Amino acid sequence: MSISHSPVVIRFGRLGDILLLQPLLQELHRRYGMPCRLLAVGTWPAPLYAKQPEVGEVIALEAAHRPLLLSVQRCRAVLALRRMRDAPFYICEPEPRALAKIRRMLALAGVAQDHCVFITETSAMSEVHWVDRMLAFGMHTPKAFTAVAKPAAATVAAPRLQVCAAECADLDHWLDTHGLRGHPLVLLQPANKRTIRWSGVRHAADDDKSWPVERWAALTQAVLARRPDARVLLCGSPAEAAYLETIRIACGDPAVITVAGELPLGRLKALLSIAHSMISVDTGPAHIAAAVGCPLVVLFGSGSPLQWMPRSACQSAVSALGGPPLSRRVDAITLAQVIVAWQQLPPRALNIAEAVYQSAGTGVMDHSAG
Repeated sequence: MSISHSPVVIRFGRLGDILLLQPLLQELHRRYGMPCRLLAVGTWPAPLYAKQPEVGEVIALEAAHRPLLLSVQRCRAVLALRRMRDAPFYICEPEPRALAKIRRMLALAGVAQDHCVFITETSAMSEVHWVDRMLAFGMHTPKAFTAVAKPAAATVAAPRLQVCAAECADLDHWLDTHGLRGHPLVLLQPANKRTIRWSGVRHAADDDKSWPVERWAALTQAVLARRPDARVLLCGSPAEAAYLETIRIACGDPAVITVAGELPLGRLKALLSIAHSMISVDTGPAHIAAAVGCPLVVLFGSGSPLQWMPRSACQSAVSALGGPPLSRRVDAITLAQVIVAWQQLPPRALNIAEAVYQSAGTGVMDHSAG
């Protein structure tokens, strides 16, 4: 097929939303014989898919809320879409406001309706996992391409991410810098996109994914009691650093380290691919953990595990706690439940991490995957 048949996939979601596209992107790559071109919002899509064979190009917008005529990036994106207008378009955006902006961009780019399929115009699938919904959407074909696309086929309904040699080398240096070589690494992700607001930490009553600081601190103590040789890394964005520091201070143990702002996406992928395990609220990094084979415990608030449970093509363990119908707030989950779920995680399949690092040509596997 020609490059004009390279599918264009559009989704203005957050990190987890974009990662859950991976099985769909892989299926469209197979159906059209060309890697996809992804139009998304944020700084994460490009490093997330940098070495994925199913993605040939990422067009990333810093923000989707700016008026089109006031955004140089969106104007450039329209021009890029215009150059791609002969391709099949898969619009995966379910949110009405974002979808309206996408439709305006497609109209300005001159993309014909028979080149497009919209997930909102396919059969609604309530209480279905987003990966399954996306793969069902990928079975559809724009009218202009019915004679071109291959029939849909079975695809592994779970994301898998690659870790490249440069990301492994970067992690290797970072581990040495922090003296983490040789220690099992347990990652905690206490915050989510709603945790921090302009005035500071959001009140717990307004955040269904909030879990008390004292429980996070007690959890780190339980982890270290079971694995005294471990290092517990408190992960998050730079804006979450002060919040994570309150947890570290409450722990009072030098084996607990705040690494907020030190984990760009490539380094985070590499770190999760060798980490002992992760305990996280329902947020994007949890999906990355599953996609690179890191054993994982996820704490759910109002989001349903039926729709948002992280999935692993590596077959690594994922344990979900809370979420409807059991509860709608993370603080309804007890400390004991989390400790038991973490203790019951089977060890990560070492062959998964070994394969990642053998293909990348580094020896980081020996440093911290105990």
